[in-house]
Amino acid sequence: MVGSRLLPLTFALAALAAGAAGRNGLAFVLVLATIPCAAAAAFVAVSDALEGRPARLRAVSTSLALSLVVIGCTVRAGAPRGGHVPAFAVSTLVAAVLLYTVPALFWVLEPLRPRPRTSRVRARTLPGA
Repeated sequence: MVGSRLLPLTFALAALAAGAAGRNGLAFVLVLATIPCAAAAAFVAVSDALEGRPARLRAVSTSLALSLVVIGCTVRAGAPRGGHVPAFAVSTLVAAVLLYTVPALFWVLEPLRPRPRTSRVRARTLPGA
């Protein structure tokens, strides 16, 4: 469950919602909770890619999302108490959410990808058979 890609996405969306509602303390705690979940998802995706599974896009997107969440949490932690949250902290969280949805977008669009045509060889029949 900890390696799930949905868990950090859920925490990040909850942090964005809490920040939009003005609950900056709760949003900070949710962003802090996002970090270990995002790290686990990134580790699982990278290990899947290293094992040869088709998870290269997921490994890159979850790793970038993890770095954005950590940077955003650092910026948010440096903000003064009772003040506004820096826009950069919110922007990094939004970018991380978008990065978590990139593999799902490619999965949805996969049937639309053109596939190479395979030529079928017709079996020849013998004359008189």
